[in-house]
Amino acid sequence: MQTILGANGTISKLLAKELSAYTDIIRLVSRNPKKINPTDELFPADLSDVSVVDKAVEGSDVVYLVVGLEYNIKVWRETWPKLMRAVIEACKKYKSKLVFFDNVYMYDINTIPGMTESSPINPPSKKGQVRKEISDMILKEINTGQLTALIARSADFYGPHCDKSLFDMLIMANFKKGKKANWMGNPHNKHSFTYTPDAAKATALLGNTPDAYNQVWHLPTDKQQFTGKEFIEMFASEMKVDNKMMVVPLWMLKLMGLFIPLMKELPEMMYQYDRDYVFDSSKFEKKFGVVPTTYQEGIRQIVQAQKK
Repeated sequence: MQTILGANGTISKLLAKELSAYTDIIRLVSRNPKKINPTDELFPADLSDVSVVDKAVEGSDVVYLVVGLEYNIKVWRETWPKLMRAVIEACKKYKSKLVFFDNVYMYDINTIPGMTESSPINPPSKKGQVRKEISDMILKEINTGQLTALIARSADFYGPHCDKSLFDMLIMANFKKGKKANWMGNPHNKHSFTYTPDAAKATALLGNTPDAYNQVWHLPTDKQQFTGKEFIEMFASEMKVDNKMMVVPLWMLKLMGLFIPLMKELPEMMYQYDRDYVFDSSKFEKKFGVVPTTYQEGIRQIVQAQKK
């Protein structure tokens, strides 16, 4: 049996579909899980209550930790370390392998223009410090031989029906309303994005490849390098709308944060948009012979999905 902890998110749903190629017993754990495959086992649980983790993991061969906590530093500090500790202890108890779906917040600010699995770990943000803490917990257990695990890291998301992505919130949603697309930071900087179907398929492949464990992987991401302005132009062309853009300055984010809780969390992450942000997945591509979906094709599929 393979288990997904945090089963209602964009990546989780795609991951459940991909895992059906490897097993017909998939346990979906979340507050209100819904079947993706006919044989899925539903396990309703609020994972912020770590007392449920042991039972959720019991009997699992592989556990995928794909939880998306509220984007709030207080919630992250209070919940992530406790949740990670509970998941690690349960995986050790039941001899389950652990796959942790991670981001890039822990990398040193100076490596953002060229991130690899060996980039220095020195988070410049409060959220990055939490991500470092929980990834360190896994790596420590791996190094002591107590846990079989891997960390799969993704760049910022984009993909069909990914309504929390930067592309959807700032570009597509505005274009559909006849408004200008927005961009945070310098629109002339390059920025990598990981296509969600690629990320899910790669995560399932990693989880079912024995020699992929006990290391960090970057999930497959198109190596073409485009700027924010160029992405907006590609979306405008595909959507057949006027290519209009407005840059959202830092002061505006801070002002919006007075009224919108999510916006209050963004200013400390703006370092990812004031310089090139380039994510390298060549390690994965060479190992598995995978070619990531191109941005042109990804954008085409996103726009087509919106029409259905």
